[in-house]
Amino acid sequence: MLHVRFRTTDDTPLSAEQYEQLLRLLAQFTPTIEALPPEAALADVRGALRYFDRDATGIAELVRLRALAWHGVRCTIGVGANPLLARMAAQEAAPGEIRAVPGDTGSIAAFLARRPASALYGVGPATVRTLCAYGLDSVDRIAAAPPATLQRILGAKTGRAVYERARGIDPTPVSPNASARSMGAEHRFAHDELDPVRRRRALLSLADDLGARMRASGQAARALTLTVRYADRSTTTRTRRLAEPTAHGPALTEAAYALHAALGLQRARVRSVALRAEDLCRAELAARQLTFDPVDDKAHRIEAAVDRARARFGTTAVQPASKLGGTGRQYPWPTAKPGPKTVPGLNGRR
Repeated sequence: MLHVRFRTTDDTPLSAEQYEQLLRLLAQFTPTIEALPPEAALADVRGALRYFDRDATGIAELVRLRALAWHGVRCTIGVGANPLLARMAAQEAAPGEIRAVPGDTGSIAAFLARRPASALYGVGPATVRTLCAYGLDSVDRIAAAPPATLQRILGAKTGRAVYERARGIDPTPVSPNASARSMGAEHRFAHDELDPVRRRRALLSLADDLGARMRASGQAARALTLTVRYADRSTTTRTRRLAEPTAHGPALTEAAYALHAALGLQRARVRSVALRAEDLCRAELAARQLTFDPVDDKAHRIEAAVDRARARFGTTAVQPASKLGGTGRQYPWPTAKPGPKTVPGLNGRR
C-alpha cells in the first residue's frame, strides 16, 4: 500500500484541478485508488509489482519522480503492508521523502514500539484517555495486553480493533473511486496564527462551506475530520463520529469546535486548518432525530432560505456574521425623529 501526500514546491495548497491530475497519475500504476482530499490518496499497488518489475518502494520512486517532473508537486509517500502502516509511515517521513515499513513481523513491531497510543490511526482522544488511565499509554504496552482486557476496557468491537492496530494489523481494503465518500476544505492563514478566536472563525467558515456543498449535492456526513498544520510543517489529525448523518451547518460547526478544543493548543503556531466531511451518504437516507425544540426547526428553515439566496445571488450573498470578525462596514441604526408635541385639552391639536 502507498499513502501519498501531495504538496506543491512553493508549499501552497493544491487546487482541485491539480488534485484530479495527480489522481490520474496514480491511475497509471493501479486502478485501486482511494482519494483522501484535499491532498492525499491511498493506493493498492500489489497488482502492479510484476508489471513494472519493481517492489512497492520502486513504484513509489516512480510516482514521486513523475509528480515532480510533470506537475511540480512533491510527494511524501509511506509504504506498508496495509493502510494503517502506510499512513503511519507517511506521517514519519520528511516532506518529499519515502518511508517504507518492511512486511515481516519483527520489523513491524520495531516500527510501532514506544509510539504513543495516539499515534495509532483511528484511535481517538477519548479512547487514548481511557487507555492511559490503565497505564496503556504506548503501542507496545497495548500490544502486550490480553485482548480480553482491552475488550473489557473499551468494549468488544473497539477493544478488538485497537488490539489489532497495535500489532500492525489492518484488514481495511482500499476502496476505489472513493472521492465521493468525502469532501474537504482548507483555510490557510496569511501568517502563522496564534489566536484561537481566529482559528475558530476559520473553522466556522469551513463548516459553513462544507454544509452548503453537501446540501447542494444531496449528501450528509457521518464523520468530521480536522487537520491542523503547524509552522514546522507537522500535522495533527483528529476524527469524530457525528451523532447522526448531517449537513446542518451548526452541527458541523459544533463538532469542529469540539475537535479543536480537544487538541488543547496553547501558543501553537498554526499555518492552516482543514475540515473533511467523511463517510458521506445520500441525504434522503439519513435519519434525523425529531425534537420539540422550535429553535432547531427554525435554524433548518433559515438554512434552507440561505441556500436559496446563495443559489440565486452567489455564495457570498449570505454569510455568518462571525466570519466578518468585526471588520465589516458598520451602519448606524436610524434614530426616530421627535414628533409634534400635543397640548392636553386641545383635542390633540398643536
